[in-house]
Amino acid sequence: MITISLMALAALTGAVLVTGLVIYNSLAGELAEDMEALQSLEGVEDFETTRIYDRNGVLLYEVFEEGRRTEVPLERIPFAMRWAIIATEDDTFYQNPGFDPPSIARAALEWLREGEVVSGGSTITQQLVRNIVFDYEERNEITLRRKLKEAALAWVMTRQYTKDQILELYLNEVYFGNLAYGIEGAANVYFDKPAAELTIGEAAFLAGLVQAPAAYDPYTNFEAAKARQRQVLDLMVLHGYLTPVEADAAFSEPPLSSADLASPDVSLLAPHFTVEVRRQLSELPGLDPALIGRGGLEIYTTLDMGFQNLAEQIVVERVNEVRDEFNLSNAALVVIHPATGEVLAMVGSVDYNDETIDGNVNIILSPQQPGSAMKPLTYALAFEQGWSAADILWDVPMAYDTGIGAGYDYEPVNYDGRFHGPVRLRDALANSYNIPAVTLLREVGVANLLEFARRLGIESLGTDPARYGLSLTLGGGEVTPLELTAAFATFASGGRHVQPYLISRVTDNEGTVLYDVANDPERGVGEQILDPRIAFMISDILSDNDARTPAMGADSPLRLEFPAAAKTGTTNDFRDNWTIGYTPHLVVGVWAGNTDNSPMAEGTSGLTGAAPIWHDYMTAVYGDAELAALLERPGLPPPGSGFTPPGGLEQRPVCVLSTLRDPQPAEQGCERTRLEWFRVGDESLGPKPTDVPTPTPSPIPTPEGAEDVPLPPSRLEIEPGLWVLSVLPLDEEQRQTVLASLVTDDLPPGAPSPAPPPYCEVSEIRPEIAEAVSLQIFIAAPEDPVDAIRARNWAYRNGVPIVPGVTCPPELIESVAGPPEGFDPETGATYEIVSPRSEEEVYGVIPIIGTAVFDPVRFQYYKLEIMRVDGSPNDWVTIGETHSESVENGLLEYLHADALPPGTYLLRLVLVRQDGNFPTPYTVQITIVPAPPTPTPEG
Repeated sequence: MITISLMALAALTGAVLVTGLVIYNSLAGELAEDMEALQSLEGVEDFETTRIYDRNGVLLYEVFEEGRRTEVPLERIPFAMRWAIIATEDDTFYQNPGFDPPSIARAALEWLREGEVVSGGSTITQQLVRNIVFDYEERNEITLRRKLKEAALAWVMTRQYTKDQILELYLNEVYFGNLAYGIEGAANVYFDKPAAELTIGEAAFLAGLVQAPAAYDPYTNFEAAKARQRQVLDLMVLHGYLTPVEADAAFSEPPLSSADLASPDVSLLAPHFTVEVRRQLSELPGLDPALIGRGGLEIYTTLDMGFQNLAEQIVVERVNEVRDEFNLSNAALVVIHPATGEVLAMVGSVDYNDETIDGNVNIILSPQQPGSAMKPLTYALAFEQGWSAADILWDVPMAYDTGIGAGYDYEPVNYDGRFHGPVRLRDALANSYNIPAVTLLREVGVANLLEFARRLGIESLGTDPARYGLSLTLGGGEVTPLELTAAFATFASGGRHVQPYLISRVTDNEGTVLYDVANDPERGVGEQILDPRIAFMISDILSDNDARTPAMGADSPLRLEFPAAAKTGTTNDFRDNWTIGYTPHLVVGVWAGNTDNSPMAEGTSGLTGAAPIWHDYMTAVYGDAELAALLERPGLPPPGSGFTPPGGLEQRPVCVLSTLRDPQPAEQGCERTRLEWFRVGDESLGPKPTDVPTPTPSPIPTPEGAEDVPLPPSRLEIEPGLWVLSVLPLDEEQRQTVLASLVTDDLPPGAPSPAPPPYCEVSEIRPEIAEAVSLQIFIAAPEDPVDAIRARNWAYRNGVPIVPGVTCPPELIESVAGPPEGFDPETGATYEIVSPRSEEEVYGVIPIIGTAVFDPVRFQYYKLEIMRVDGSPNDWVTIGETHSESVENGLLEYLHADALPPGTYLLRLVLVRQDGNFPTPYTVQITIVPAPPTPTPEG
């Protein structure tokens, strides 16, 4: 095995040498020129001023300070800083020849096999060569040619300079992010101290930034920077520079949060925006990060100082007004044009320079809990899954099984501490009721909501549903205000999502365009990710002042003089206030609270903390004709217009549920209706109750030759979630009987016990019970059986008509109907008159046909009786004789109608018991008419 390995290594080395010689010969001229540059270090470029502008050319910031790259001798750089860099970037620095032969060998092998170079780390010397000799294009080549050239020049540098000289050059040249070049600049930028005073922990912290300054930027992603510091300390232990105890102690010392860092340079306009622009510059495709601080760039941004100045003014004024009353010290605001994704204004805190509130922290980019501001995403997802704004959710005391083995362990409450019964989705979202939102999330799925949020540009939540519960819809995760505001922009733009961006164009000092957002496939490009009808319905609900009045009041800060959608958010511990609102031209997101996450005064909500800022800003922008005109874009209605419904929607009337009370007779209908939007042709109007199948109505018997007249159907859905049912009201004893018939054995442990229902549902209407049946309007119960019990128990207590969910048992139906006419249940006797039929006209001598079957031991006889319809009980007259023998479907007696005056009569068949009593007679009503004249022969 050893022999084979040595042979393979020899072959590989030979291949590398041959390849290297070939490439070296082709690069000989270039190497000679670059070696001369190394001897005098002429490749180190001088600083040139870089300028950052707003969209109109207003200068925001100039980058020209050489002081951010102050050179210091190696003896003034702590050993801890040197160790941290060496352990992290090049652990064989003092031993290698300027490059790492195994890495070069791997790169060569990859090139020989694959035709490209993927691996191959660069030593400190190689990095230095790359930074001071190569131009931007060559610096970013991933080829064996560049790798070998870099290694060759590093080898030359190692022969010309000592290792300490190379390390000193490197530490004075390397970029640490935030325009900090060299260790002296980095120590000053991040810790406001000279490099000589850096602690072990601070040194490890800075060393960790070198690999990816933007990704580890501690001002925007402190957690990542701190985790990277831990990696550096572990490497220092691995290579013998520190003991584990020393490493742990260094990790436990400051910086422990971004508050321990020095405030970035603040001599700039729109400071939070400008700092973020500086950070994003290093991420732009095709732009050399080294040019940012010294390349004489002209950077044009999306910011408009008109919008920015107004935002800063209103944020400061409003926070000062409520600072003491609400214990609220900070606020942030971001403005996005929904059609383009341009960030027009960004206020990251009330005062960038106020260290007492960590003013340099950009709240707009910091993950916060959004409270109920997350709810519109849940409802939009529900619409996508087929729900409508008219579907019904129950806002009643609920408990949810979170799936962690604790049963029904999650019991959310509403902000007002009350329950509102059955509510349509429109009302549930507009009033920000918590319980319906949690129920809805359970139906649509946490994993689906996370995926939906990612489609709308929210990355902070991640993709793992195991991290969250049903409280996610109430703000149980953390998102940045920029992310959530951009997500709302998708609703504002009719379902078209545009990733927000800050930088529109970058040119060099000669005017050459280095970057243009118009050519960037990742920014400024919109994608239709949501059905325009769904986006409109969300906007229509969030702009419906009538719908939100019960919770927000008729004249809340969300109400403007022009149509605008808005949603507030409040965390249950009063640490975060949100309001995000929009028109088709403008989306404004506001956060209010305290940067240190301390709670505001109890009761401070998004409506009282953040909403006034949003209200004032929206009003001011649209009240300024010049600013409003800047929002115009092709294809949009004039600023101040409302939301235009897209095609494929129609309005239908729906009942206002709060007007329904138990009992609600069907003939009264609904007291008040309103119009609701539905998708055209969408018959799936949301969940429908499935407790009892819709029965076929029974016919009412009618005279022979006439058509049967059907009874009304026993149940009919008249609109989403609203039913007309045929029910029997129950007395207390009947309630308990019906309750006992309910099957509850299959309910999960911890489910509530059902209350006795006030009604049972008649599955088939029979003529004999039609008068006892009540046709009433009921609201559908939840489909979930446990939710249905909770909803019914609440509805019964509060007089709300809810589908009872139980069919009347047969014995109850029979007791209401009584025995059928012509049957004596006590003796089993049957009797009926078949002819003449009820309502028949007769004359002359009429045979009475029918049945009278009885037990002679119990009955004496049967007889036929007649009297005028308006007679009294004493007026009954017996027809013919009494009959002691049974007759089945035969002649019972003869009626001599011609012996009676014309008129309407009652004819009845009576069975007389041995004791002289009789069961209910069988009765028909007939009309005796004169006999027609007898025709005579002609002539």
